[in-house]
Amino acid sequence: MTEPRRRPWYSVLGPGLVTGAADDDPSGIGTYSQVGAQFGYTQPWALLFSFPLMASIQEICARIGAGTGRGIARNLKEHYPVSLLRVVVLLLLVANVINLGADLGAMGAALSLVVPGPALPATIVFGVASILLEVFVSYGRYAAVLKWTTLSLFSYFAVVLLAEVDWHAALRGTVVPHFTFNKDHVTALVAVLGTTISPYLFFWQSGQEVEEQHRRHVKPLMVSPRRAGPELRRIRVDTLVGMAFSNLTAIVIVIATAATLHKAGITQIDSAVQAATALRPLAGELAFALFAIGIISTGLLAVPVLAGSAAYAVAEMFGWREGLNQRPREAKAFYGVIALATLAGVAMNFFNVNPMKALYWAAVVNGLLAPPLMIVTMLIARNRKVMGELVIGRGLAFWGWLSTAVMAGVAVLFAVV
Repeated sequence: MTEPRRRPWYSVLGPGLVTGAADDDPSGIGTYSQVGAQFGYTQPWALLFSFPLMASIQEICARIGAGTGRGIARNLKEHYPVSLLRVVVLLLLVANVINLGADLGAMGAALSLVVPGPALPATIVFGVASILLEVFVSYGRYAAVLKWTTLSLFSYFAVVLLAEVDWHAALRGTVVPHFTFNKDHVTALVAVLGTTISPYLFFWQSGQEVEEQHRRHVKPLMVSPRRAGPELRRIRVDTLVGMAFSNLTAIVIVIATAATLHKAGITQIDSAVQAATALRPLAGELAFALFAIGIISTGLLAVPVLAGSAAYAVAEMFGWREGLNQRPREAKAFYGVIALATLAGVAMNFFNVNPMKALYWAAVVNGLLAPPLMIVTMLIARNRKVMGELVIGRGLAFWGWLSTAVMAGVAVLFAVV
């Protein structure tokens, strides 16, 4: 009798890996580059600090999707006031469109650096291509494409190898916190936490767990509890690997820019594209090209996540048929939100909107949205009427509430700085 074929270890990686990688979008790269340029090797610890907070809340969102077979917005609609849901979805849409505009603009500008030419046509092409892929490619293939696109983040590991890094200082800055309570340090901490723990990631990962159930033709874990043990272990591994990869990449970007830009006295970076341009004379053509190509590749990963998370939230609020596993004619409104959100992001680039100001206001919206949404998410995850026997345990609940408290504190800091 032949033994059952063992699944490869990487088969457990999916929604968590893609979610983590999408967090390192062009906007995030710009933030990490600014932190490295401004503070040198002293601030990577903030990303190490954010890792357990980010991983815990994302695992909770994934467990809600897998356990109930419904996304965050639909659970909000069924168990909490509709007015709360409307405010949450409106704020999410505003923040996501701003992020989409900034990311698409950065992708177009990065391509114009590698292949000289105007940035705006490239921005339009990237936006339209993202819509067509997300709408017309089958979910199974598209999920696989997104998973393998995460490999593009390794370009930043190559950049750090090309830079002359003071590894002793870099490691010390990663494990030993250095913080001065002044405007610059507070702003940097707020920016890092606001970038790594973003509401659109909550909606995406929970929605993707539901998509995976549809793809595999299995029922929610509340309905088939015998599957719960292996599935929850898969979710934990997937989420931990995805968030670790995300934060490690961010640390690498901080170290790379600290070793090059900060060392050369360049302490103010307004975008990821400016960081790539500044790297050129300092680290060479190869480092510059890898950094610029990384901006484009991570954008191709992040744009569908931003548009898709908005579509999940809106569709669940209105009760529309949803999901990337649906054919376009079966979920016209869902795919319509994806198209409109992406096109709105493209349109921002026609009005000479300052990308850093746009990202500032996106951060404001996310800062307002994250704490109340995290509170409601925690209440859902601990509610037996919603989760049945799959309510999260005390350990995960502790980390979830700690993450919520930290983000609430960050929102307060953001308001007073």
